[in-house]
Amino acid sequence: MNVAVIGGGGREHALARKLSDSERVDKVFVMPGNDGMRDVAEVHPEIGETDFEAMADLCTSNVVEWVIVGPEAPLSGGVADFLEGKGIKVFGPRKEESKVESSKAFAKDIMERHGIPTAKYESFTDYDAAYRYIESVGAPIVLKKDGLAAGKGVVVARDMDEALAGLDVLMEDSDAPVVIEEFLEGEEFSLMVLVNGEYTHSFEIIAQDHKRAFDGDEGPNTGGMGAYAPVEHIKEPVRRAAVEQIVEPMAHAMVAEGLDYFGVLYLGAIVTEDGVKVIEFNARFGDPEAQILLSLMEDDFIDVLEKVEKKAPFELTFSPAYKVGVMLASAGYPMAYEKGHTIDFDAVRDACYVSGLEQVDDGWHTNGGRVLLVTGEGASIEAAVEDAYSNVGKVKFDEGGLFLRRDIAKRALNRE
Repeated sequence: MNVAVIGGGGREHALARKLSDSERVDKVFVMPGNDGMRDVAEVHPEIGETDFEAMADLCTSNVVEWVIVGPEAPLSGGVADFLEGKGIKVFGPRKEESKVESSKAFAKDIMERHGIPTAKYESFTDYDAAYRYIESVGAPIVLKKDGLAAGKGVVVARDMDEALAGLDVLMEDSDAPVVIEEFLEGEEFSLMVLVNGEYTHSFEIIAQDHKRAFDGDEGPNTGGMGAYAPVEHIKEPVRRAAVEQIVEPMAHAMVAEGLDYFGVLYLGAIVTEDGVKVIEFNARFGDPEAQILLSLMEDDFIDVLEKVEKKAPFELTFSPAYKVGVMLASAGYPMAYEKGHTIDFDAVRDACYVSGLEQVDDGWHTNGGRVLLVTGEGASIEAAVEDAYSNVGKVKFDEGGLFLRRDIAKRALNRE
């Protein structure tokens, strides 16, 4: 069969590579894709992430059987609704269901109504009311802008100055609500769940992302500066509790709310003294977690999609290896950043996932904030970390134009 992926980042590179490995797939199309995917897929940079008519035309003319949606923007724009209306099968939630990510207030309200453990919160559209609320509860506190923000619309304020400055930024030139939550102390992890209505299949391993820009979890939130899996110091009973107390109740809650979710549900969870709680839900694979988890998955992804479509029981098989991914990002990311820096990753190309690069005159130039995830693996977390940073060392780049974190998987190493 022919299949298509919507999106142009590292997550979509991972999806395209995984689909291209399937013996059941003849051709993979990616819209818009990027130059780094051309070895595994036919990319169509002329088709933007929200150009639904052009997507439908390509899928119809090439007899595409499945479309897998990577990023949040086309999901919240209704790409699944549109393509399904043209008779094209889509793995990704429709517009209303994708509000579990695109509207933080929507998701929090569902969780509150159905008793799903998460941080206490209030939602505000009035600046003065939000200001008074922050003054009344104090810091530390978390502020989240309602709507899509590519992982960057969150302020974790350790003191009142940070909280009020964050409120100014999040409410500037926007009528979107700001959700203000209690600060939860604990260790975070990411769990991917395949959902079809009340049917769920949670991944048997969890991953851990590194959201902050700099070593030691310093700096602003980003879309993710690295990830690793499995996370063995967070034990199986915790993952099981997340499934039983959060994932399965959330699937039932969405059905009770009249929603019909089909796709990946990303649970960002935190282990607190009071048990595991929800930090956030996303309506798609995490990035960079997808690159790590899909490369460890040994199953044919088309077989997996069909099992979920039919609500059939099955088991996922993952490699016993440990996997670590280190993100190279443009200097200044996630704020203003420069483009056009040169990079050469040919020596470790098979270990990399491209997100923000373009090929120019047989060379590579940066054209995004996060540009390349360099991975490594091994029989232990120490070996995987060593392999990942060894591969980073084989990438030639202008250190004045790019930066990376040097402490990916440090939490796991400190637990050994």
